[in-house]
Amino acid sequence: MRLLFLFLILIVQNSYAQCKTYRLTSNRDTLNCTDFNNKKQGKWVVRVEELRGEPGFEEEGIFKNNLKEGRWRRYNLMGDLIAIENYKWNNKDGKQLYFYQNEPEHEESWLAVDPSKKYDTIEVADVDDPDKFEKKIIKVEAYSMKHGEWKYYQPGNPAPVKTETYLLDSLYNPAALINKTVVAAAKDTTQQKHIIAKPKQIQDFDKKNSKKKSIKIRDGSTGY
Repeated sequence: MRLLFLFLILIVQNSYAQCKTYRLTSNRDTLNCTDFNNKKQGKWVVRVEELRGEPGFEEEGIFKNNLKEGRWRRYNLMGDLIAIENYKWNNKDGKQLYFYQNEPEHEESWLAVDPSKKYDTIEVADVDDPDKFEKKIIKVEAYSMKHGEWKYYQPGNPAPVKTETYLLDSLYNPAALINKTVVAAAKDTTQQKHIIAKPKQIQDFDKKNSKKKSIKIRDGSTGY
């Protein structure tokens, strides 16, 4: 038992040794660790006081090499939950939930892109068929893009009163997409008809000479 106790002490001391600065909770858990490279690591609780009319808040989550990672929760200074956000590479990724007086206010959906790359390959789900995915290569200009469903709520109503769908930062409009497809199909059909609609004499000429290697056609030129 004594050996186990000493082993636990060594583990705790080792975790402290990795931190240049840190805080301890009442349960002796390590918080707000800054390593010797001055990077935030592990679980943090960040408090922002009210300033110039802007409400203060307190948030908690995980830092990995100074970047927010995973799920973060935000509370007002009275302790009420006001947001649940998800991060990847310090950018919003996936579903984000926001609350007003403990009721859902709105929901966002984001896609984080690796900031170390100029281009990235991502899988995009088909809006009409969620089980179908398509790989897309995108240029990294914004490291977090609106992607997926955004929902808006009214107090006392659990069903969203408005829903928007985004695809790679662009608002998805099914009606416009359908109209574009119809216009493109009509254009292709018109072009095909234009190509097929040759005079009968030309069609007979093409058929008669289709197997010949080279056909010399008189066009009125003098050869100079």
